[in-house]
Amino acid sequence: MFDDYVEHSTSAPASHGALPGLQYEGFEPSNPEDALDIDPSLTQEAGDQNTAQAPIFDLGQVQCAINAPLVSLVVCSDMLVMGLASNVLILIELAHATQVIRIQIPRKPAEMTLHKLFMDPSGRHILITSTQGENWYLFRSWKKPRQLKTFKMVIESVAWNKAALLSSSQPTSTREILIGARNGAIYEAILNAEEDFFKSQERYLQRVYVLSEGHPVTGVKYDFFPVSDPRKVLVVATTPSRMYQFVGTPDRRNDDGGRLFTGLFGAYRENAPTPGIYSGNLNFDSHSDDFIDAADVIPYGLSSIGTHEFPISMALTEFHFVMVYKDRITGICHLDKKVTYEEPIPLKVNEQVRGITADPVRKTYWIYTDQSIFELLVGNEDRDVWKIYLQRSQFDVALRYAKTASQRNQVLSSQAHWFFDQHRFVQAAQAYAQCSVSFEEVTLKFLDAGERDALRYYLISRIERTKKTDLTQRMMLATWLVEIYLSKCNELDDVVASESVSTNVDNVQAERTITEEDLRHFLETYKSNLDRRTTYELIQSHGRTDMYLHFATAVGDHERVIEHWIMEEEWVKAIDVLNRQSDVELYYRFGTVLLRQAPKEMVDSWFKQPLLDPLRLIPSLLQLQHTPQDPLSPNQAIRYLNHVIFEQHNTHSTIHNLLITFYVGPASSQSSSSYDDGPLLRFLSTAPTDPLTGKPYYDLDYALRLCKQAGRTQPCVHIYSKMGLYENSVDLALEKGDLELAKINADMPEDDQPLRKKLWLKIARYVVQDKKDIKTAMRFLEDTDLLKIEDILPFFPDFVVIDDFKEEIAHALEGYSSHIDSLKNEMEDATKTAESIKQDIASLRNRFVTIDAGETCSHCSHLLLTRQFYVFPCRHNFHADCLIGLAKEYLPSHSLRRILALQTELVKGTPNQLGGINPAKIIRQPQTQRTLLSSNFTAPLQNSTRAANALGRNILSAGLSAGDRIRDLIIPDALAAVVSAPAWIPGIGGGRRTDTDESKGKQTEKLRAELEEVLASSCPLCESVVVGLDKPFVKEGEVDGTWAL
Repeated sequence: MFDDYVEHSTSAPASHGALPGLQYEGFEPSNPEDALDIDPSLTQEAGDQNTAQAPIFDLGQVQCAINAPLVSLVVCSDMLVMGLASNVLILIELAHATQVIRIQIPRKPAEMTLHKLFMDPSGRHILITSTQGENWYLFRSWKKPRQLKTFKMVIESVAWNKAALLSSSQPTSTREILIGARNGAIYEAILNAEEDFFKSQERYLQRVYVLSEGHPVTGVKYDFFPVSDPRKVLVVATTPSRMYQFVGTPDRRNDDGGRLFTGLFGAYRENAPTPGIYSGNLNFDSHSDDFIDAADVIPYGLSSIGTHEFPISMALTEFHFVMVYKDRITGICHLDKKVTYEEPIPLKVNEQVRGITADPVRKTYWIYTDQSIFELLVGNEDRDVWKIYLQRSQFDVALRYAKTASQRNQVLSSQAHWFFDQHRFVQAAQAYAQCSVSFEEVTLKFLDAGERDALRYYLISRIERTKKTDLTQRMMLATWLVEIYLSKCNELDDVVASESVSTNVDNVQAERTITEEDLRHFLETYKSNLDRRTTYELIQSHGRTDMYLHFATAVGDHERVIEHWIMEEEWVKAIDVLNRQSDVELYYRFGTVLLRQAPKEMVDSWFKQPLLDPLRLIPSLLQLQHTPQDPLSPNQAIRYLNHVIFEQHNTHSTIHNLLITFYVGPASSQSSSSYDDGPLLRFLSTAPTDPLTGKPYYDLDYALRLCKQAGRTQPCVHIYSKMGLYENSVDLALEKGDLELAKINADMPEDDQPLRKKLWLKIARYVVQDKKDIKTAMRFLEDTDLLKIEDILPFFPDFVVIDDFKEEIAHALEGYSSHIDSLKNEMEDATKTAESIKQDIASLRNRFVTIDAGETCSHCSHLLLTRQFYVFPCRHNFHADCLIGLAKEYLPSHSLRRILALQTELVKGTPNQLGGINPAKIIRQPQTQRTLLSSNFTAPLQNSTRAANALGRNILSAGLSAGDRIRDLIIPDALAAVVSAPAWIPGIGGGRRTDTDESKGKQTEKLRAELEEVLASSCPLCESVVVGLDKPFVKEGEVDGTWAL
């Protein structure tokens, strides 16, 4: 809208005096604005006063260059068209104000004088009329206008079909238009800008009516109605002195495009108002021929300069008539007929005002002279509208136009007083709650009027609008409201009681129900603003038990509710309240009394609360220990404890022991003969056990003691078995005469066969000696395979008749005979095997090996036949001394000790064979020239279990220090000399035996044979390699440089 070209010619008029500040007194929030907290979006700050006093209109001049006198100006849909006296049209699209289009009408000013311009609401069609009656048509996209040759009239007004043109269904067509001419004629026409060689733009033109007086038709407009189904049309035409209304049915439907108004002007209504501004509202629902309601004429008053003057032009805004005079502009509010705006037009010398035009789509207003253009900016037009509606007592409309908190407060205060004066107390209460009238004043007004219901509404509305931080005020209001509600309920109760036979009692009961429901809702909503103690006392003083319980439930005071139901002995209701809350402490507190009075319901409640600690419920459970039980109903304590143990998997020993206590402890009405051990035995058998120890969680000693005191034999036997005291369990079972139970327990120690046999012997002794039932004793042997007839025979009396068990003895003897035969066969097989082994040994003694003459010793590599030697099956050959030297390195300590002992005995017995060597002076020399292959494997072993064979393990187990000392005492050369016989090589011969003592010789030969057995039992090379697998190649402390690079 030419924002870059508008400058304000005058400053805003001085604002009116500010309204006086609101006066608060008494019961108000600390911030007065809070009293008006109706809608936060409407709450205004202090700057709202400036907004409220902003000017209604503001006149700004448009900066544009006009090189010829301006004759006419039209604006529609942000499209501005100026008609200059030079017959030039200037088109400006206000959205692009810098783009100016100039179109020249092909007529000279002397030939045609421009009179007026007309433009449709869409801004696409422009009509140009001249004082000579020549008319032109310009479509928005054309470069030049086209003359309307059939239009021979001076056009004063045009009525457009606004709805059809704005729909853009046919953008090139003007649709049906009515033209008011200067000669008093009204024409119907259609123009179309579509290019058609066979048709002109003038689709048709027809005169439909001529006013009788021949005055110019200064204005014409038509509209279809009703809106939902437009079947009729209303045409309004005006002249300088009259107004005409034409109503009828159009010739065709509006959508078809064609002649509409031919038969419409047959009848009309004529009005001749007095000079002034004639205004009214179009009422299409009128049943008369006058469709203008509330018609009124505002006379042209005196101007501010005190002279009578008629306006040049005028326009209509939402609330004002804007009239343009030759030097000023004036706005009259059509609500109260008062001048609310007047501003002079800044004119130059000899500058003349032409008129005012309005954009019907964008609602903009333009005033133009022959040299300038001004835009009338609609600002705070509805600034004082709320006052007008307030004076008319139209409070809802006034609130809609009130912009500041003070304005709303003033409207609401007036509305509240008006409602109160009209005895509409409930509406007055709601209005009072929203305004700043003091709390004391309002409450006293209602109390004086006796309107406690209205006071209740006022207090509710007031507490809803009080800030949550104002705790004291909210508490006082809430408490007062509770008292009012309770009084109302009691009052309605009295009315119902007094009108019990009246037909109106149903209405009173319905009102009472609604009031009680409102009170419950109020207690739930404002429970945080009520003091519990005060509210409890207030409710109890009115005797409203139902509200007492409801409030306690609303604030979560379940303890008080449960206590009430317990005092009323309503046990199920108390448990129901307990179930609806989550505080487990209440279960512990009320569990004792509720379990005693309603055990099943209480245990069901415990099942629903898994957070309960069973240990804290023990005092409650103990209430049922000595209570007489209904034999047809289960013990609820046992039921709960079973649930805790088997469902919740509780492992605390106290809980398990308590369950055993309930199982063992009978009801006082039961006798010992009526005990049922089944449930107790089932629990003892299926009770959970500790996975680490394998023992049950209950105390076995405690359970045994209880069962003994109660005389429960079978449970005692079972507990003895659990404790591993099988003898005790069998003894107790036999003591009670329960033979089957004794048998079951006798078979329990499955891994201890001697104990099982001992237990069965106890049972057998009982059967034979105590029962003295021989036949039963014989059948008893069939139940176990551990006992034979000979095991129980000692238990029989000395003079028992054998006939009773003759058959069993015969069977036993037959069994023994069969067993003896099998043993005899086994002995014969063993004898044959021994004989076979002896024969194999004898054959081995005659085994021989052929040795070459050049065979060498596997140790020293000298010729083998040079001295006594040994040959092994592995084909290793050793001299006797080499064999002794190798064997002593790997033989175990006990073998070394035996060799040393044999060496000592043989040396003593054959001193002449040592060649003069004194055994006492034998000193071990280092064997440097003969080194064992296994010497590299003689490093000390740290772990005897790593040896590969038994011989190696013996070496390691013998100890290293003792073995080394023994090895030093064994002399291979001496042993080799003593083990050599005179003829030790068959076929070679030798000297005769010199020992004449035959017994001594046999002893010596025995010693030599034993020594050879020890030395030649295995090949030293093969055995030493196996024994030395875990020994290092380099001995400890030995330096080996063969690996050095």
